[in-house]
Amino acid sequence: MPARQRVLPTDRPRPVFSRLYARISEGMDAEGLGALRTELLAPLSGSVVEVGCGNGRNFTRYPAAVTGVTAVEPEPHLRGLATRAAAAAPVPVTVVAGTAEALPLPDGGADAAVLCLVLCSLPDRDRALAELTRVLRPGGTLAFLEHGLGPTRRVRAAQRLADATLWPLLAGGCHTAVDPVGSIQRAGFEVTTLRRLRFPDSRLTLPATPHVLGLARRPG
Repeated sequence: MPARQRVLPTDRPRPVFSRLYARISEGMDAEGLGALRTELLAPLSGSVVEVGCGNGRNFTRYPAAVTGVTAVEPEPHLRGLATRAAAAAPVPVTVVAGTAEALPLPDGGADAAVLCLVLCSLPDRDRALAELTRVLRPGGTLAFLEHGLGPTRRVRAAQRLADATLWPLLAGGCHTAVDPVGSIQRAGFEVTTLRRLRFPDSRLTLPATPHVLGLARRPG
């Protein structure tokens, strides 16, 4: 296990959830999330910023066209695991502390950005997307894989109930009744590719089952 990390002022420690997520993420990838990660990252090239990289499960799936990844993670335990995972990545990956709402990156320096199961837990999605607009070059690509609003009123009602009760406490601040595509579009991005899917793809629909996977373009 990595050495215990010092908690920084911008950190958002979730000691219970971070350890639970680190244990279940391998099984989630085997269940199909791994293939979705590969699909998400395949179109990318150049310099990439990954927001909320977690324990680094995306790192081994970056294509050779990517010249480098700056991965931002505010949770100390997950950041330590991501730092270890970066050593096995096929492309250069640097893991840094920071939050989505205040990315420690210069203006317009990234060719692409990645949001993978992140928007649901952010305190200020609009501010985070404004930060991505800042660090992406004009015409840069935003790749996203997020869960969000269900397709029916019944599912959305269940999501609102989950968000108002135990779900955020059990799932690291996650909220299920969010509209990631709408948030991305309101931030000024042009969604160029979009696929709606279920994960896990089972008969039982949970609040976090509906997902979207796609690409968006920063104007300019």
